[in-house]
Amino acid sequence: MKREIRLGMVGYKFMGKAHSHAYRDVGMFFQMDAKVTMKAICGRDEAAVKQAAEQFVWESYETDYSALVARDDIDVIDVNAPSNAHKDIVLAAARAGKHVLCEKPLALSLEDAREMLEAVREAGVKHGICFNYRFLPAIQLAKQIIDEGRLGDIHHYRASYLQDWLVDPEFPLAWRLQKEVAGSGSHGDLNAHCIDLAHFLIGELDQVIGVSRTFVKQRPLPASMNGLTAQASDEYGEVTVDDATAFLAQFKNGAIGTFEATRFAAGWKNGNLFEINGSKGSIRFNLERLNELEVFFRDDPPHLQGYRTIMVTEGIHPYIANWWPPGHTIGYEHGFVHLAYEFMQAVASDKPFAPSFEDGVRCQQVLEAVERSIAEGRWVLIEEI
Repeated sequence: MKREIRLGMVGYKFMGKAHSHAYRDVGMFFQMDAKVTMKAICGRDEAAVKQAAEQFVWESYETDYSALVARDDIDVIDVNAPSNAHKDIVLAAARAGKHVLCEKPLALSLEDAREMLEAVREAGVKHGICFNYRFLPAIQLAKQIIDEGRLGDIHHYRASYLQDWLVDPEFPLAWRLQKEVAGSGSHGDLNAHCIDLAHFLIGELDQVIGVSRTFVKQRPLPASMNGLTAQASDEYGEVTVDDATAFLAQFKNGAIGTFEATRFAAGWKNGNLFEINGSKGSIRFNLERLNELEVFFRDDPPHLQGYRTIMVTEGIHPYIANWWPPGHTIGYEHGFVHLAYEFMQAVASDKPFAPSFEDGVRCQQVLEAVERSIAEGRWVLIEEI
């Protein structure tokens, strides 16, 4: 009989729905070493979390994370509450001996992230951070191409994460626009993904220099919020995070990089893009076309050279054999399913998982190095932070 892995989750809105969907589907499409049971979901608003428990098909709900982590019928705690709640929940879960999967960014500060890493290490529990884009087939294929040496020496990494949901100055002051809750704006929310993909695909960064702007400094206070949507009230409050942050980087392997994150790129809904140039070829990716990877190889015959588009929907591509026949595309939610599969397999088989809290700390270190460079107007070595 398969081992049962019993889940408790804190958070029930945008990410709560995405994570719940992953846990619901993972056992249907993947051969698991364990049975995943969705035991309890947690949120402070009892009416809302009760509704979420019914809609997402959790067995029960709690309104206090302390009660959730204390339950004997919970093995894993999933944390997708707002960023300011991550640390306390993770520390409580580690003390209770629970495995932990946490949304990004790991914490509001590098100091807190390091404390969280130390806690899970001391507890001896599995730990993971939800950099879900690593688990898209196109990203996995890009990693395979790079590791095989098909691009040669890497020279350039260009990354941008472009959204436009804040272009309207009357969009309400959601929690993601409040530093005390979110930690930072587009930088911590979007650049975090760009940084992690850079670490995953290229390697560690060495030094950075950045620039940041807040274009709309006051917004209507929200009358209500749900994920990335909100209704405005008649009162206004101050925006205390960045609307856009860009930075230059040098990698330890000698490559140079550019990173840009903004919520003011009119026309872009969720454009997570990167281009990698090497001595033998290049790769391009755009999340808005997530089933495609563009590649160019210099050793192609001259009359056939040019970017080609690979549809990553064949059974030979990572994870795809578990889904649909060739040519039948997958979507945003499937990266979460693949992440859930890998994390649950790590718990069931007592194997390491990546991205781990070490990766979360490494990302937080770069985020704060960029912030220091902006404050001090200079290049900052990552090892300074």
